[in-house]
Amino acid sequence: MKLYESVSILRPVQEETVNDRVVEKMKEILTQSGANILKLENSGKKKLAYDIQHERKGTFITVQFEGPSTVVADLERFQRMEDQVMKFMTVRVNPADLVVAEEPDGENPEGENPEGEEPEGEEPEGEEAEDGLVQ
Repeated sequence: MKLYESVSILRPVQEETVNDRVVEKMKEILTQSGANILKLENSGKKKLAYDIQHERKGTFITVQFEGPSTVVADLERFQRMEDQVMKFMTVRVNPADLVVAEEPDGENPEGENPEGEEPEGEEPEGEEAEDGLVQ
């Protein structure tokens, strides 16, 4: 099975039940097609960089799932036909590129500095200091 991520921009509506119906239908299509939903995220209403179908805002829905390639065709067919969906894009995700969630205290799980650099103010051991002496 391959990993996919689909991002949809839905019309901004006053009642969230309309968008909830679209999200439920997307989940139903994915499960009926044999996909396993890994993550479903509703990012809420956001301002768009440019108008899409005369709308300045949109509700962003992100779905990560794994399944056969036929699932993508079924999902995109629904997204094309649904009036609430203004834009969508589905891409295949490399499993190595999935983002690992950070620890709750804000530290990297390995306990290392993410840039691989030494903390400021400390010099690495065994290297020359400014005065030329080895510490």
